[in-house]
Amino acid sequence: MRCRSTFPAWPTVYRFFRRWRDQGLLAVLHDRLRRAVRGTLGRSPDPTAGVVDSQSLRAAETVGRSRRGYDAGKKIDGTKRHIAVDTIGLLLTVLVAAADLHDRDGAGPLLQRLRTACPRIALVWADAGYTGRLVSWVAETFAGLRLQIVKRTDKHRFQVLPRRWVVERTLAWITRRRRCVRDYERRADTHEAMVYWALTVVMTRRLAHR
Repeated sequence: MRCRSTFPAWPTVYRFFRRWRDQGLLAVLHDRLRRAVRGTLGRSPDPTAGVVDSQSLRAAETVGRSRRGYDAGKKIDGTKRHIAVDTIGLLLTVLVAAADLHDRDGAGPLLQRLRTACPRIALVWADAGYTGRLVSWVAETFAGLRLQIVKRTDKHRFQVLPRRWVVERTLAWITRRRRCVRDYERRADTHEAMVYWALTVVMTRRLAHR
């Protein structure tokens, strides 16, 4: 006897996904959940500090040549997702670009998205890959926003660095989702939507547990 699927027809599911992605409804749902999670922890719904980082990932053959690049440092041919999180690791915004885009170059549009999504952000931590002209550029471009670099004090042994471990843990949460292990999407905003879905699962489980 053939077992019927409990899921709706895939064209119906995709139609809703595409509508939510294009109209920004997925980001709205995600942000409301983030405010709820922060509220359960006794924090203000809107964060005032964040952490940024990036992660290079291999791209499948479905990713076009126009949006992929080669990260010589990681030896990865694919794309790179730049993320900003709050101080407890919840996603604030995400930007997907070619893997050959340097962290300092990707930080500009990422911080612009962050300022739009979270106007109260006043301090952002980042690793040494963001040093240089970017620090002064942020101060000149975004009123009331400061970029602080967290550097290693010992390059010869493992260290859990303040603030930086938070965003690295979030990247690990994202890669736990099979769809986010690699970039399979033809469009960058589709992969960004998948990242929002990955963190939506984390937050709904936290709220259900509480």
